[in-house]
Amino acid sequence: MLRAELDAIDIKILRELQRDGRITNVELAERVGISAPPCLRRVRKLEEAGVIEGYHALLNGPRLGFDLVAFCMVGLKRQSDSDLKAFAAKVQQWPLVREAWMVNGDSDFLLRCVAENLTAFQDFVIEVLTADEHVDTVRTMLTIRQVKQLGLVEV
Repeated sequence: MLRAELDAIDIKILRELQRDGRITNVELAERVGISAPPCLRRVRKLEEAGVIEGYHALLNGPRLGFDLVAFCMVGLKRQSDSDLKAFAAKVQQWPLVREAWMVNGDSDFLLRCVAENLTAFQDFVIEVLTADEHVDTVRTMLTIRQVKQLGLVEV
């Protein structure tokens, strides 16, 4: 489903679900100005088309004891397809890495990491990340505070 195939009601549905994924179908239908049965059909169609990938709870990391957020810019020794895929597969195994992006420029990957504290993050960087056979360079950035958090896509 392309954006061109989404009408104004679909866009409204997506905006409301990004704001509140726990909204009831009845409330969602009310907010977008249609009745509940067609609203539910539209949501299911958006899910089946892969426009809506899932629903998640947004957790407060510091309240759960995860006080550190950091970014790691990782350069690999080689940028062959097999090395890129092998590193991407390794990243999947590291719970401290919450998001990973393959990027171009000075680095090959950008990792968003969440840890309990600085010691846990440093241990990961030294014992896991820089020790990985594919890794050549790692540059880290510790965050101060998050100033904006939205859904990944503006609709």
